[in-house]
Amino acid sequence: MPPILAQLIAPFGMWDGIALALLLLGWPLIGYWVEHEGKRRSTHSLIADYRRRWMQEMLHRENRVLDANILATLRQGAAFFTSASMIGIGGSVALLGKTDALQSIAVDISTDLYAPKMVWETKLMLVVLILASAFLKFVWSHRLFGYCAVMLAAVPNDADHPDGVRYAEKSAMLNTYAARSFNRGLRAMYFALAALSWLLGAWPMIVVTLFTLAVLYRREFNSQSRAALLDI
Repeated sequence: MPPILAQLIAPFGMWDGIALALLLLGWPLIGYWVEHEGKRRSTHSLIADYRRRWMQEMLHRENRVLDANILATLRQGAAFFTSASMIGIGGSVALLGKTDALQSIAVDISTDLYAPKMVWETKLMLVVLILASAFLKFVWSHRLFGYCAVMLAAVPNDADHPDGVRYAEKSAMLNTYAARSFNRGLRAMYFALAALSWLLGAWPMIVVTLFTLAVLYRREFNSQSRAALLDI
């Protein structure tokens, strides 16, 4: 192992490595599970069917103000979380300059939390990077919802037009891609909170990461909202 890498790893214990591995593996695995259809479909997958149904119904509506308003609301949601992730990044970066004070507070809670300054900076940088990933996902989601709005406007206002069904399907695809990026951003924010618990130690991060995975699984595969989508 290169000396520089060994020097960086040295302050961290075995359980820190396990906690980090659990987070970095659990995050993409739950995302893959949610986005790829299996025997048990996720809420994300089920709602995609309703997005396609929405665009099919839109094709037969002469007045599409309702559809435009819904898309505007979806874009506002993406914009809100874009701002929220930026605030989170700013707060985490601000903490990077206050690691001495952070360490002092941690030691007051428990002397076992004492660690070199580099350890605190590394843990905070992990939070910053995850929040940056969320920010990029929300920005892309916002843009895709905008593309969907343009595509919706391009759908012929005639259900019998030869291009009508094809354009409506394209609008549904863009809408689904935008929602997928939005959901990825939300998952990143969940795991940023899990990474933040690393400041309290490896075991809190393991517990919070497992709790986050359990919450995401329940909401996607065992929630009342999913049952409602199936019952309709």
